This record gives sequence, structure tokens and C-alpha cells, in this order.
Amino acid sequence: MNRYAGTFALARHALRRDRVLAGVWVAVLTLVVYASAAATGSLYPSVADRVDAARALNASPAIVALYGPVLDEHSLGELAMTKLTVLYAVFVALLVLVVVRRHTRGEEESGRAELLGGTAVGPGAQLAAALLEGTAIAALAGVLAAAADVAGGLPLIGSVAFGASWTGIGLVSVGLTAVACQLAASSRTCAGIAGAAIAACYALRAVGDVGPTWLSWLSPFGWSTRLSAWHDPRWWVLVLDLALALVLAGGAQALRDRRDLGSGLFAARPGPARGSPRLADALQLAWRVHRTALLSWTVGAAAMGGVLGAIAPGVKDLLDNDAGRRMLESIGGAGALEDSLLAAVLSLAGVVVTCFGLSVVGRGGADEHDGRTEQVLATATSRTQQLGASVVVATLGAAWLLAVTGLATSVGLGRDPALLTGAALGQVPAVWTVLGVAVLLFAIRSRWAALGWAVLGAVLAVGQLGELLGLPDWVTGLSPYAHSPAMPLERWSAGSALVLTTLAAALLASAWWRYRERDIG
Repeated sequence: MNRYAGTFALARHALRRDRVLAGVWVAVLTLVVYASAAATGSLYPSVADRVDAARALNASPAIVALYGPVLDEHSLGELAMTKLTVLYAVFVALLVLVVVRRHTRGEEESGRAELLGGTAVGPGAQLAAALLEGTAIAALAGVLAAAADVAGGLPLIGSVAFGASWTGIGLVSVGLTAVACQLAASSRTCAGIAGAAIAACYALRAVGDVGPTWLSWLSPFGWSTRLSAWHDPRWWVLVLDLALALVLAGGAQALRDRRDLGSGLFAARPGPARGSPRLADALQLAWRVHRTALLSWTVGAAAMGGVLGAIAPGVKDLLDNDAGRRMLESIGGAGALEDSLLAAVLSLAGVVVTCFGLSVVGRGGADEHDGRTEQVLATATSRTQQLGASVVVATLGAAWLLAVTGLATSVGLGRDPALLTGAALGQVPAVWTVLGVAVLLFAIRSRWAALGWAVLGAVLAVGQLGELLGLPDWVTGLSPYAHSPAMPLERWSAGSALVLTTLAAALLASAWWRYRERDIG
């Protein structure tokens, strides 16, 4: 039998399973690209305005570390795509990480890979299919990003080069994830390895952009900025992405041949012969399962808040032009601008932190599919305790991460910690509402737990991009995030917080009622 027999059939099936997840993710990224491309020209109408803004960006080491340098200070396209070239490319990398891991290590953990191996499917087909799907999604993200730039009024050649840089990052992430999934037997460990590799590449690029330039050439994210997409593109840089992706994919195939199905090259560490008595409690068990992820998210939230707090004071320099000065006057000066930026950043933090809660809910669906939930419920643990433990970790974990973000932002900015921590916690009711919808979907049917990501994408699209899309107010009002106060620019609204919290409680109560009655599995 051909080693890769059944590859295309498995790839089609994988694309069908991921059509909602990948579709929503790519659509939101495409809308963000279009919004930035369309808006930047009106904010910086002259070449002098663009040069001043670019120089202000390059003068801030924190901004350069976060977004990368502006190599061509006269380019509208490079100014418009500054934060998307590197920072948003991370989201492309994470998307392909999720799908490649799901159809490699995830299939092995669930036992489906072994079942498929007993059919007319070659031994290398499953990994090859995952690589093929990841490549297709990366290519789609790049093509749509280029089209969005053109639709937003940016030059065609630069748009194509920018989209190709996204595709290149995606291909590298496909290879990194494929290799990581051969190293460890746990899908969570594989995600940790691949995520750490992506973070290391990003950090290496950040150090190189503010320090020794040659370090940027050691990172795929550095290649994206050095591509110089908007001014005399260096097309040969894209070959580096392709070459690295091919080496990683080939290495993943070679490593796959050296291990047994269901195992990893790194031997799994055996657990203790007897578990702690505390794990008999559902909440303690949920905490044990998610504590490592929460610790990682806490570090990330602190880093994000600290960097954004350090960036905020220099934003007013980006608006040192006629249009920018008029905008500053209309909103009340530079102080109001800083508060507006902080409100926008904390609103975005609310969306990001929601992802932690959704991952907890999604883990509940995976546990149910794999039979672990039945094992827990076979003990003295009730369904209420089982569901409640996941809800507590998801909701309180999200609140904790928002508090960390607000505190870290205040440290980076040097402002009152109580003010910014309270402003960050103002996003909690909206986050809980979205998590309530996700928990209800899970309670209706375990396989619907993954639809929480689609819900997040939908409310993000209608809430954050509603004005750009010309949606009526009642549609944008469907997003819980649209009802969160823009603190510290606005005062806290007890009314909206009470309504959202009540709605979240009603959703969770409905989920509890449904979960008590439905069949497990």
C-alpha cells in the first residue's frame, strides 16, 4: 500500500471539521487588515504626516519591540500594516498550530488515528493531511489579507508581499507544530512546545529590532519585517520561510517513523502510584488540570499589560499632524487620547482573556469525548460539581487575568494601580456573558463546546468592526463587549454591569439545567 494513501481524503475531512473555526478566524483577521488599510490614509493624508508618525514609532523601543520597525518612513502601506506585519501574524501562526495539532496528536490521543490506521490509509497519510490542511489555511489567510489591502486602497505589489509574509509565517508554524507533535505524547505538551517556539521566535525578533540587527535575521518574524514589502520587496526572503517549513515538515515525517503510534519521542513521565486525596474533589481536579495553563496566561497577561503601559505615553507623538491635532482637540487633549488608548487596550484584553475561559470549556468537551468525564462521574462526584468546577475555573480565571493585565498596565504606565485594575475588571461581565453562551452550548451537546470560538468571533466582528461594516446599532449591541464601559475614559456603569452579569447567570443556570438531563458523551 502507498505510504500516503488516503491523504487527500483525510485533508478534505479535516477542512470540513475546521470550516467554522478556521473560517471565523481568517474572516476576522481579514476584516482587521481592511480596517487598518482603509483608515490610515485619512489619518495621515500627506507624506510629511507619515514620516512624522513613522519616526515617532521608531523612536520608541517598546513599540519597535512589539510591532517591529518601520523601514520605509514614506510608505503608507508600511505604516498601515505596522502592527499587523508581525503581531497579527502571530494569530495566523496560532491558527495553524491549533488545526495541525488537532489532526495529529489530538487524533492519536482520542484513538481515532489507530482506527483509521486499520483501514486503507497509509502510515504517513495523517501527518501529511494535517500538513496539507495547515498549508491551505495559511495560503488562504495570505491571499485574503492581500485582497483586503488592495480593497483598502494600498498598492498591489506591497499587498501581495504582505499577504505572502503571513503565508510564510503560517507555513513555518505548520512545520513547528508538526515537529512538536512528534516529541511529546500529550496534545497539551505539544501545544506548549510549539507555542514556546513561536514565542521564542517573536522574542528573538524583538531583541534584534531594538538591538543587534542580525538577530532579526534568525527569526521568521524578523524575515517578515526585513522583506520590506511596501518598498522594493526582497522576494528572496520568502524562500527562507519556504525552506524552513520544508525542513521542519520533512523532519516531522522522519520523526514520525521513529516512534510508535500514540507515543512521543520524549518518554511520558509516570505519575505517582497513588493520587492525592484532594483530587477526589471536582474543583481541585479542575484546578490541577488547568493551573499550568493559567500560570502561562498570567505571565502573558502581565507582559502584555506592561508593554502596552509603556507604549501609551508615546502615542500622542503619532498624531503630530493637522488631522491628528484636530482629533486631539475634539476628544479633550493628549490626556484623553491616552485614556482612550487604555480603554481600547483593556477592551481588547477582555477579548483575549475570554480565550482562556473558552479553552477550559473546550477541555470539558474533549474530556467527555474521550471518556474521562464518565470516569469522574462514576465516583461520588455529581454532574453539578463537575460542571461547576469548570465554570469556576473559567470565570474566576478570566477575572484574575484581567486584574493582572490592569495591574501590569499601571506599572508600565506609572499610574494609579487601583484605577487601571478596576478598569480592566470592568470587562468581566462581558467576558462572563460570552463564556455563559459557550457553557450553554456545551451543556446542550458536548461537541458544541468548540462553537464557543465561533461565538467569540461573531461578537468580535459585530462589536469591534460594526461601524466599519455599517451595521445598525441594534446589531452591534448584540456584542456584550459593546456594553462594557470604556474605562478609564468613561465612568463605571453599574446598570450595564448588572444586566450583563444577570444575563451570564441566566445562561449558566440554563446550562446547569440542561447538563443535568442530557446523556454524557
